[in-house]
Amino acid sequence: MRTDELGLAYGGGWLDRAGALRADPGWIADRLTDRESVLLPFWQDRCLVSAERSPVRLPAVEAAGLLGDADETVFLGLDSGRAVFAADLSGRAEREALELAGAAEAVDVRALVGGLGAADAAVQAYAKGLLHWHRGQRYCGGCGAATEARDGGHTRSCTGPGCGRLLFPRIEPAVIVLVESPGEPGRCLLARHRGAPEGSWSTLAGFVEVGESLEDAVRRELAEEAGVTVAGMAYQGSQAWPFPAGLMVGFRATATSTEVRVDGEELVDARWFTREELRARVAEGRSLGRIDSIDHHLLASWVDRRS
Repeated sequence: MRTDELGLAYGGGWLDRAGALRADPGWIADRLTDRESVLLPFWQDRCLVSAERSPVRLPAVEAAGLLGDADETVFLGLDSGRAVFAADLSGRAEREALELAGAAEAVDVRALVGGLGAADAAVQAYAKGLLHWHRGQRYCGGCGAATEARDGGHTRSCTGPGCGRLLFPRIEPAVIVLVESPGEPGRCLLARHRGAPEGSWSTLAGFVEVGESLEDAVRRELAEEAGVTVAGMAYQGSQAWPFPAGLMVGFRATATSTEVRVDGEELVDARWFTREELRARVAEGRSLGRIDSIDHHLLASWVDRRS
């Protein structure tokens, strides 16, 4: 099943990323002067929006001044043959960036997701993540020389003599797990993370470490943070989470016992909830996780099950 069919935000974008074409500098240059091409402006990881809080989309050919002031311009893909680019104005003062783009304000993509279609949210998040990566890869980690963008912004190349290292956008995978109790009544384990508001509960999650499979990461994270071991697990789906570079991989797992021992570092509390308890929280107006996150999908799909 596709990510967008699961109802998850930031996936299912409509763009053809044109991997076979974007490596041609001449083709990219032609697209920037094509009257059909559009440009999405960003400032410090935030998309620039109109007074109606719609993301600004500029004709690329009419945005020469903005392109000249941009720190980086990247090619995102083709929308029914029309090229879509994103430009980063982070090096400018916020007011100047807004004026260059004819925008009203700079807004976090996550604050807009409820008012955007799924594909629009996916493209905005994709652009934000790619531009963020460029800002952190200005210099080669091997020789320290400056790097330059290639392939429409999907690669950076070291300019140092004798080096030539290629840098590619990195994804940081993390597992996120809905843990079920063994036996009846059916319950799931939710935790309160350090710094989270009182009464805020969520599923358990953590980054995959070097040398681990996704399944290894599930077992380690649950054992480290909550003292829980599992008898089995099943993949549920994944979600792009470019804030700044995550990929959330969802699992459902069954614990071997109901014993819980929180680590006191990442987690300050954890407890088992029945479906009835979670339905009561929803009736009180409390959300089941972030509405744009796979956390919400895991919880809502579990609550909707009868058993």
